[in-house]
Amino acid sequence: MRIAVVGGGISGLVAALEVQQQLPEAELHLYEASPRLGGALNTLHAGDFLIEQGADSFITKTPAALDLCRELGLEDRLIPTNEQHRRALIVHRGQLVPVPAGFVLMRANNLESIKQTPILSDQGRQRLLEEELVPRHPDADDPDHDESVASFARRRLGQEAYERLVQPLMAGIYVADAQKLSLRATMPDFLEAERVHGSLAASVKVEAAANSDEKQASGARYRAFLTLPGGMSELIDALQAALPADGIHLGSGVIGIEQSDQGRWKLIVDRAEDTANFDGIVLTTPAQVSAELLRPTDAKLGESLAEIESASSVVISCAYPLERIKRELDGFGFVVPQIEGRQILAGSFSSVKFPGRAPEDAALIRVFLGGALQSELVELDDAKLTKIVQDELAELLGVEGEPLYVDLARWNAAMPQYHVGHLDRVARIEELTDQHAGLALAGNAYRGVGIPHCIESGRSAARRVVASLV
Repeated sequence: MRIAVVGGGISGLVAALEVQQQLPEAELHLYEASPRLGGALNTLHAGDFLIEQGADSFITKTPAALDLCRELGLEDRLIPTNEQHRRALIVHRGQLVPVPAGFVLMRANNLESIKQTPILSDQGRQRLLEEELVPRHPDADDPDHDESVASFARRRLGQEAYERLVQPLMAGIYVADAQKLSLRATMPDFLEAERVHGSLAASVKVEAAANSDEKQASGARYRAFLTLPGGMSELIDALQAALPADGIHLGSGVIGIEQSDQGRWKLIVDRAEDTANFDGIVLTTPAQVSAELLRPTDAKLGESLAEIESASSVVISCAYPLERIKRELDGFGFVVPQIEGRQILAGSFSSVKFPGRAPEDAALIRVFLGGALQSELVELDDAKLTKIVQDELAELLGVEGEPLYVDLARWNAAMPQYHVGHLDRVARIEELTDQHAGLALAGNAYRGVGIPHCIESGRSAARRVVASLV
């Protein structure tokens, strides 16, 4: 039996590992168009600097990534975020201000910090504090109810809290337009809190004992993030080492997929247009790419996949001597509200967040641009984008002079946009896919964009293919 995995990112690598474990006698092949594995996970080493071009860590609330590290023998190497400065900052009228302690995405776990924050006006602060008085959505009990993050936040927290807090925090995670972003597909816990408890404030009171650690953490749950001392590429290297080397084909993009009358799958590989036949395939390419590959076999499936839009972004890492940064880096990073009118989405202080990312006398700062709200910026050349970042860092952090080192990574159409109704689209896609024995889809386009969700997606897809063949 022959099984192929198309795409060598984290989802594809995990799918290949799962196939190998579930069906060890199968002949396994993984095809990756680029010259390396890892997809959006890629670590660079430049002198004493360790630079993540993509994700720099994973969250443990969903345990799939932690479980995978245990399986690969990496658990003892995992490191948490630094204890010091474990908070997020936000740009407010041109200055970096701490996100209110205990404010996590939309939930205020520490009301005293809301009362004291300069980010909100007296009116905006009062509106947020009255969230418990806001009635539930009329459709709150409907399990299929969905609404945009912007709609939910404005309705429950008020316009000012949405603009100044929620919108930038969401954009920093999803590089998305919160007015289109599906709450049910991204943060269903908030919908559930409203449904069960009537308000977010009431849910906080109920969960206070279990979530006492959130009293002081802000922006994101930094205690819950882990990485590896050598960067996230350590995880990719361990996955590659667990797979048969002769089954991994780099620089081998799949440009066509055909299904025979007997149900077997033929892959057309762009390297000399080679063809190969398989009993099953796990397709982990971006939704738009999968749409084009599957359209000749199933037009409806191709059309449904094409409905999932994506956004592009740019990550620029700059290294500076600490003595040339006037503002103390007293947080893990910052997010930028759209109403500030700046040309960057967020910044991450890599050398503050994790140990071993820069020498003691230097700082490494990652800056994010583009996304759904700044799509025009990704069209600029490298020099112009780097100049934008340097100017923004000079204004916000008082950075002086040229950086010691700059790295620029472009992620074209790499972030799927989970628009309202996304899970209904995914359900249709899964229903159509299930009509083809030996076919499964995986990746960040479907049921979660984070590393743990991609791992779950890869495992699940591999199991579906194996189950349909044995």
